[in-house]
Amino acid sequence: MRDQGAGATGRRPAPVRPRNDPAQYDDLVDEWWRPDGAFAMLHWLAEARAALVPVASRPDALLVDIGCGAGLLGPHVAGKGYRHVGVDLTRSALRQAGDHGLLPVNADAAAVPLRTGCADVVAVGELLEHVPDWRRAVVEACRVLRPGGTLVLDTLNDTAMSRVVSIRIAELFPGVPRGIHDPRLFVDARALVAECARHGVRLAVRGVRPQTGAMLRWLIGRAVPAARQRGVGRVAPRIVPTWSAAVLYQGRGLKEG
Repeated sequence: MRDQGAGATGRRPAPVRPRNDPAQYDDLVDEWWRPDGAFAMLHWLAEARAALVPVASRPDALLVDIGCGAGLLGPHVAGKGYRHVGVDLTRSALRQAGDHGLLPVNADAAAVPLRTGCADVVAVGELLEHVPDWRRAVVEACRVLRPGGTLVLDTLNDTAMSRVVSIRIAELFPGVPRGIHDPRLFVDARALVAECARHGVRLAVRGVRPQTGAMLRWLIGRAVPAARQRGVGRVAPRIVPTWSAAVLYQGRGLKEG
């Protein structure tokens, strides 16, 4: 991993690590809840993912958030009536998730220590493109989901366009973490739909992207101090549907009962 954009943020350069090294999340632990920090786009994605989560249909409904990070989904589902369990491998992020109302569980996405069929909703946000075996993570997500429950997820597609946009272009911008993704782990959308179907979840996917104009203003405001002083880019972009799932896509599905 190259310099984490320290020149733009004034922070000490992070250690050089291999792509997709989990230790990067410890290096960036102070960035999670900064709305304009290294994980800014994860905030936008969390809001969009939360929109796919239905209101709880019964008392004590459980939402299991696999790969919860520091709990960015929490504020967006807080009023929907769930007990929110966050599962993550990175302890430094998980401590922050606990501080933001999640019930933290330190575990690997490939071995979730929760009983089968316990969850009304399972959220898997921006995780599958980081795990060595995304199919195993899907098995676990579908296992803990009860019949009739909802699976929501988002990830990066395994396409040439995705590799160009997510690696070659995105990592040019100041403050964007370098090396956070390994393109060899990106997840083919058709393969993901098929894998979910094998475990009883009929997943529908759609492409999503940040709003173009708002994204440009946000980037200019981030990179040009004078523009930021004038308020350019102060409003964060929203994640909106798009016609192509070639780069970033959401999925939502119900588990058959």
